[in-house]
Amino acid sequence: MAVPKPTTMVLRRRTRAPKRYSEDEDGWGCDDVYCERCGSGDFGSKLLLCDKCDKGYHLFCLRPILVSVPKGYWFCPSCTNIKQPQLFPLVQTKIVDFFRIRRSSESMENQSNIKKRKRTCSLAVSKRKRKLLAYNPTEDPQRRLEQMASLATALKASGTEYSDGLTYRPGMALRSANCAALENGGMQILPKEDIETLNLCKKMMEKGECPPLMVVFDPVEGFTVQADRYIKDLTIITEYVGDVDYLKNRENDDGDSMMTLLHASNPSKSLVICPDKRSNIARFVNGINNFSPDGRKKQNVKCVRYDVNGECRVLLIANRDIRKGERLYYDYNGYEHEYPTEHFV
Repeated sequence: MAVPKPTTMVLRRRTRAPKRYSEDEDGWGCDDVYCERCGSGDFGSKLLLCDKCDKGYHLFCLRPILVSVPKGYWFCPSCTNIKQPQLFPLVQTKIVDFFRIRRSSESMENQSNIKKRKRTCSLAVSKRKRKLLAYNPTEDPQRRLEQMASLATALKASGTEYSDGLTYRPGMALRSANCAALENGGMQILPKEDIETLNLCKKMMEKGECPPLMVVFDPVEGFTVQADRYIKDLTIITEYVGDVDYLKNRENDDGDSMMTLLHASNPSKSLVICPDKRSNIARFVNGINNFSPDGRKKQNVKCVRYDVNGECRVLLIANRDIRKGERLYYDYNGYEHEYPTEHFV
């Protein structure tokens, strides 16, 4: 099998649970099964059956769309009576606790200095050097609380704990396994000045100065992220984070949000980021439709893997200016083209 080009590669793994769908070519043909939404019995491999009422629904006819066949039991919208997600309380103390925001006197004293550095970085950008920019937080503290509450709502609804960094859990990959030198074909090194910009973004988030983003619930796309103020090209949106594990341990995982972290020359050492237990806003940035002529026009974020002080890191970066109110999209497939995006809106 040919090895795909490793640069900015995005990995999505899917599994098909047995007896979960009608599949003519695999002997699961059922002439009386059809989709309750479109009325068609075609695309048997995409026709999911409810474990309570036995009615069928195409994965791409559901709202929000399901990318893959879920593991275990699945119940249709009628049987689950899906409602809007419960909003996280817009209470400062609860938000501070949820995101573990630091309020030390030292960080408050350095606040003006950090903001000054951020402005200096923005002014120093040139088209030739293409330096990365730190995001520019919303000035209004109340609006920042609303932004963080929207993220907390999405994380709570998905049963995910907040984390703003890669996590290494017992039984998974050790941190020592995250070695950028193992990358097949090499990995681009993040320059020192851009590392400082990334660290600045992390420090701002620790203080509750979050990226100017809102997580909104769309009945078609599910949770999605939109800009809450103008975002300049080359701005660091966020880092893609979660539990780090070996790819070999996740081959049969039905999670649809796994991201390649390390594509090693030795496949047994390849690593993925799994954001199903711990994650941040990166999990809710949607993908473009690779099969639609207009799909790529929607892309305003790029996903790039970097060597940061010898470790692999994945950053989401604005690849053009983003207007306030514009939703964020990036290419889930990168160079692999194995993620099923043909039904994305």
